[in-house]
Amino acid sequence: MAVLVTKWFGVFLIDEKNGRVIDKRLMPGNPDLIAEKLASLQRGSILEEEKELAGKMPKIYVSSARQSELGKPMFYDSSNLDPKSFGFSEDVMHRAMLGLGKLRTSEPVPRDRNLVHAIRGLDDLIESANLLNERLHEWYGMHFPELSDIAKDDRYAMLIAEYGDRESIAKELGQDITSIGADFDDDDLKEMMGLADTLIRLYEEKERMEDYIKEIASAAAPNMCALIEAPLSARLISLAGGLERLSTLPSSTVQLLGAEKAMFRHLRSGKRPPKHGVIYQHPDVHRSPYWQRGKIARALAGKVLIAAKIDANKGEFRGDILKEEFGSRVNDIRERYPEAPKKPQSQSTPKKKRGSRSRR
Repeated sequence: MAVLVTKWFGVFLIDEKNGRVIDKRLMPGNPDLIAEKLASLQRGSILEEEKELAGKMPKIYVSSARQSELGKPMFYDSSNLDPKSFGFSEDVMHRAMLGLGKLRTSEPVPRDRNLVHAIRGLDDLIESANLLNERLHEWYGMHFPELSDIAKDDRYAMLIAEYGDRESIAKELGQDITSIGADFDDDDLKEMMGLADTLIRLYEEKERMEDYIKEIASAAAPNMCALIEAPLSARLISLAGGLERLSTLPSSTVQLLGAEKAMFRHLRSGKRPPKHGVIYQHPDVHRSPYWQRGKIARALAGKVLIAAKIDANKGEFRGDILKEEFGSRVNDIRERYPEAPKKPQSQSTPKKKRGSRSRR
């Protein structure tokens, strides 16, 4: 059986048994043309040279999953193919790789790849807002501690930024509040008002970023968004490193995306493995009893993977059908496992009394 092998310097049809080159199609001698062909390979395309050699045999093996439409993939060690034996020097390889790097970096970035940085940017904004919010509560709490029971988050910051002292805030709220806080100088209140104004802008930027993420996710992954909504879709795409990579992962990996630390802890110390990662944010997972969550998360991961494959390959919209099928599976799980499984009773052996010795 012949094996189709593609190297940077050519495409080779090799006899699997003795390693003899049956036929070959060498790359052009121009490094720029080599770079263009290698860029095409990295995009997942099949070269005309590969199709031509594959057509010479009724049945072949291929050395890459990219070539699976030409034959059955298999591992083949092609390290014995030396480019110098076919007239290609290290200088040609070096120049071809430089050209390849320039081509790939200048290519337009798919919009779903922006989700990776947008989600991380959103996480940074949330972390910064939480830190400033905590600082503002501790600082302004010395002046008006009762306000934290009346207003929360952006409302809390907005009242401080606009009115400053507690008398003005109490008047705005229409409440007669006797505060146990200390009096502050105008300069101190002014600094706190500035901090509150910065926090408000962070909240506004967070909302703007969330709208941007929803827009990109809805356009890039409509089937996923129909199944699990845009925020969770965007987070899964970000954790996977892009929509295309997400579509290539097994469903078990999709189920555990975001739980990498727990998985490493399980592998290192033998603790119980996680049942779900960020997919836990889906209502049907986190609202279900603990004994049903793993099964529901597994079913949801399978549907998410199907939706990701459709979106990555620009297929027709089937998000509503996937959502309906997932809902039926959730109902089936809840009917099959209505109660928590009973724990097996461990047969404990009687312990010897401390300090007792066996008599002879």
